[in-house]
Amino acid sequence: QVQLVESGGGLVQAGDSLRLSCAASGRTFSTHIMGWFRQAPGKEREPVAAISWSGGATAYGDSVKGRFTISRDNAKNTVSLHMNSLKPEDTAVYYCAEGYGSFWNGQGSLREREFGSWGQGTQVTVSS
Repeated sequence: QVQLVESGGGLVQAGDSLRLSCAASGRTFSTHIMGWFRQAPGKEREPVAAISWSGGATAYGDSVKGRFTISRDNAKNTVSLHMNSLKPEDTAVYYCAEGYGSFWNGQGSLREREFGSWGQGTQVTVSS
């Protein structure tokens, strides 16, 4: 079973940038889609971004399109989320997740049910 550990969260101001990282261990994750989700207080967890096993395809939630970029380095077993132009509404716990397999379904790959392994999360707080 894969273990996922997120890092890079913190307190930033609106308009700032932040980079989250997720390190996978336990087995190679290069054949699985990867994703980032977030959950704000009192709200349901929502998809942020997903990336195909090769890194050649990505998908984003509507609220982050054009501001966030997901990437992966299969040689290092890491996946990153670059967040620009952060807004107070981006405040949430961000979770890294590994998909059940390698099948890429475009925006459909953002569905939570596509993911079977989750990290513990990292807090991102954006002040206004």
